Amino acid sequence: MQITKKYLLFTFLTVFCLPIYSHAQNASDQVLPAEANHSQTPPLPLKDLRLFTLIFDHIRRSYVEPISDQQLLENAIKGMLGEMDPHSAYLDASSFEQLQESTQGEFTGVGIEMGKENGFIKVISPIDDSPAQKAGIQSGDLIIKINQETIQGLSINEVSDKIRGEAGSAITLTVIREDVDKPMDITVVRGTIKSISVRHRVIEDNIGYIRIAQFQKSTGKDFSSAIAKLYKKESDLSGIIIDLRNNPGGILQESIKVVDSLIHTGTVVSTKGRLDNSNAVYTAKEGDETNGLPIVVLVNGGSASASEIVAGALQDHKRAVIMGTKTFGKGSVQTILPVSDNKGIKLTTARYFTPDGRSIQAQGITPDIVVKPATITTISTETTISEASLGKHLKNTDQSSPKSTDHQEDEKSSDTITDNQLFEAINLLKGLAILNTQRNNNDQ
Repeated sequence: MQITKKYLLFTFLTVFCLPIYSHAQNASDQVLPAEANHSQTPPLPLKDLRLFTLIFDHIRRSYVEPISDQQLLENAIKGMLGEMDPHSAYLDASSFEQLQESTQGEFTGVGIEMGKENGFIKVISPIDDSPAQKAGIQSGDLIIKINQETIQGLSINEVSDKIRGEAGSAITLTVIREDVDKPMDITVVRGTIKSISVRHRVIEDNIGYIRIAQFQKSTGKDFSSAIAKLYKKESDLSGIIIDLRNNPGGILQESIKVVDSLIHTGTVVSTKGRLDNSNAVYTAKEGDETNGLPIVVLVNGGSASASEIVAGALQDHKRAVIMGTKTFGKGSVQTILPVSDNKGIKLTTARYFTPDGRSIQAQGITPDIVVKPATITTISTETTISEASLGKHLKNTDQSSPKSTDHQEDEKSSDTITDNQLFEAINLLKGLAILNTQRNNNDQ
């Protein structure tokens, strides 16, 4: 990317400071002025500047190993940003370049979205089909060691540097997992990750399923295309399931486009910050591309940031039933400010709010229907006695075909679904479809 102005601001939403799959999270193409009004900000006291220079000189002269002034200054910047919040960070040349490349959806690494908890790196979610997911890394895992070296106390930048590497090389992550007695060593082979933002298919004959893995460039367009393709494959859709589980967020504008395609009008999200351009209200244009189909949105603790915007907006507009478990609760906006041709800072500049004015920061979105992950098993039943098996039973005078066949076929089809949250979403949409059919019949 060629820098054409002294300051460029890229607004986006993520759940981590730096990714450990060797790219920083997506930024948008929105260009905003970076000038803030500092007229009311008191100048830094001279004694504090002297304290900084004194400490700087002590480290430069007395540290056990030689260290350059440039490295000391970069460390000071990293420390300053690192103490602000878990999402603000300094982007060196490598991280800044990776940030720009990430919007294309292809990068090299292991594929883990991360945050920080109690000095350790917490896995927010592994990316779909990434080396980390295939190796068994799960949402909620705490990474305590990398190649048997403890990482407690390290910054996310430092951990990210340790995990980066060439495609094909292996790395061992030691993780602590809830409900597992002792730490687990998981070896992951780094690879080139092509992140597919939107996937879709028809399930249960006439229910559309759309999976959004993360919000990157063209996600909004791809989502609209998925809806059109679902209708082309099955014109008589009875509902749509939008799967946002383990979606860590991404580009703000793309999440707005997704909501815009599902509601007629109204606020999608608003942002509030100190910069004039941080205060904005984003609204939907007229038109619902699903023609009012019932929608179920699946979320969990790995659903964060931009995915929470989608869930919160659809919940406030009563446009969808939110199902699953409570979301991550990341309700802030980060802005990328280039400070040179190849370096920048990622700074939290605003909070975002749902259409009803709710802030989900550190709160998350509570589902309308809570469904915790569980294992689906089919319980075999003994042969039962029915009226039809009794001798001399009265015959049914109704000559029409029995309706049990379709029911049995549905049960057989449902048995192939081992994801209980998806299973419950399907059942809910089936129930809504039955009610709608009955209402339509009564109205005729």
